[in-house]
Amino acid sequence: MARIAGVNIPTQKRVEIGLTYIHGIGQHTAKKITAELGIDPTRRVSDLTESETIKIREVIDRDFLVEGDLRRDTAMNIKRLMDLGCYRGLRHRKSLPVRGQRTHTNARTRKGPAKAIAGKKKVTK
Repeated sequence: MARIAGVNIPTQKRVEIGLTYIHGIGQHTAKKITAELGIDPTRRVSDLTESETIKIREVIDRDFLVEGDLRRDTAMNIKRLMDLGCYRGLRHRKSLPVRGQRTHTNARTRKGPAKAIAGKKKVTK
């Protein structure tokens, strides 16, 4: 099992697909990495030699921000917006959609489960 950027890459996947298991590397970036190193993207991760794995690791460390560093950078950017008190920061602080989506009927993913409205109790006779 290849370990790149602190992530165990599944051995039975193709190299392009296996690289996408690393946070911060998508399909496009994985294709760029395999093209740069001249690795056939249809090969399986288990077929990679140790030197090819080391080359992939070096390219990722040199050129890309991945895993913990990327997560930390993203969290710091959000914290900066919240500290500034700008509109986007306020939306993050209130756990509402940040990018202009409507909230009247949707946005359940961001707002969480619906809360019941506290009203009068119905009296039955």
